[in-house]
Amino acid sequence: MILLWFVAGAALVAALLAWREARRNAKRLDDLSQMYWSLKYQYGELRVQAQRGATGGAPAEAPAPPVTPRDALIPLSSLKRSS
Repeated sequence: MILLWFVAGAALVAALLAWREARRNAKRLDDLSQMYWSLKYQYGELRVQAQRGATGGAPAEAPAPPVTPRDALIPLSSLKRSS
């Protein structure tokens, strides 16, 4: 009976240690994710500043034209009907 209590206690301690490690890893992942998005934002800002500096303050390029229906996705079922 004592052996069963020892095994149950060891399992509880192992579970608590694993839970603590999982929480620590989740916190680290959250911090790394925030750093990634912050760095990505800063990179975009610096790239825009560099493009504006290279072009003398004018906008770098015009926005892309909107997608026309000709460029849209055509379902395969409509292609099969026309053949």
